[in-house]
Amino acid sequence: MTGVTKGRLRLAGLAALVLAGFIPAAQSAQSQSRGAAPAGTVAHSILDSRIRALGRSFDGEVGIAVREIGTGWTTSWNGTRYYPQQSVSKFWVALTAMQRADLGELDLDQRVTVRREDLTLFHQPIAGQIGASGFTTTLGDLMFRALTQSDNTCNDIVLRHAGGPSAVQAMIARNRLAGVRFGPGERAMQSQIAGLQWSPAYSVGRAFYQARSGVPADRRREAFESYVADPVDGATAEGIVAGLARLQRGELLSPESTERVLAIMSQTRTGRQRLTGGLAPGWRIAHKTGTGQVLGSTQAGYNDVGILTSPDGRHYAVAVLIGRTATPLPTRMELMQNVTRAVIGYNEASAGTESGRYQHR
Repeated sequence: MTGVTKGRLRLAGLAALVLAGFIPAAQSAQSQSRGAAPAGTVAHSILDSRIRALGRSFDGEVGIAVREIGTGWTTSWNGTRYYPQQSVSKFWVALTAMQRADLGELDLDQRVTVRREDLTLFHQPIAGQIGASGFTTTLGDLMFRALTQSDNTCNDIVLRHAGGPSAVQAMIARNRLAGVRFGPGERAMQSQIAGLQWSPAYSVGRAFYQARSGVPADRRREAFESYVADPVDGATAEGIVAGLARLQRGELLSPESTERVLAIMSQTRTGRQRLTGGLAPGWRIAHKTGTGQVLGSTQAGYNDVGILTSPDGRHYAVAVLIGRTATPLPTRMELMQNVTRAVIGYNEASAGTESGRYQHR
């Protein structure tokens, strides 16, 4: 393919962005008239403008980041501010467990029996499989459930075998994963957010909800606001996409473990209308969602982070972290879908691939 043909394809990609509504037609004409500007530079500017527009127009506190893994180029909106991760933090637990497995310090084929006393709170589908004698499976299966189903009990057990919160914090520090925190674990953190201290009794039925409803309104509000302002499990959007990029490049785990984690994340069942909802045919995603507690009409933490892979094999790390919002769920999902679509538009413009047939919805 000649340079002229490539240039035409890239300009066609830019035209597709205009039709998709990513930039005004006047701005596109101005960009194309610059002649000397490389198409990639123009595409960078377009994506940067689109991400900023999406962040600016959203009614809530949001951090957005996109990192082109092949080049390291990154764009963001409020990308260095810390937002609640909630279940996104299960990703760091999995990395800690897999690093220990790579070192021969943890056997993911180890059999583990999950009992009623292991239950935690909120989302834990495994609870329905625990009988009188418990439920026996492997540590690897529990990690799979933690990532794909966001099962809190499964994650807590993996965390315990991986060495606890201090081991995850040490992994983050050892690998210099800037912009990422890890809290005290699901039970303690969720209790603190509600103005409570964890009690094993909270794992039974609706005991936690009943205890939370009994917390004085002012105390619960204070605990909730304190968490949102300085989340103990907080992370920046730029920090997360940097970590995802390092995973994709094979810098955090062995090749086999890297492939395993990405394969598991590609089977995530939660958040199908978040980032995933904006995918075009031929595109793939490996991702992890996070959803926090609600006080009144306000939710603290509504997230999706992951790696988008284009039909031509290019990889993009994406993070959308909504720290606080009262907007309806469809509006939040639309924001995330539009971030995915913006990345797809960028891929069209910068690579001139066949994905240019994708139409913005």
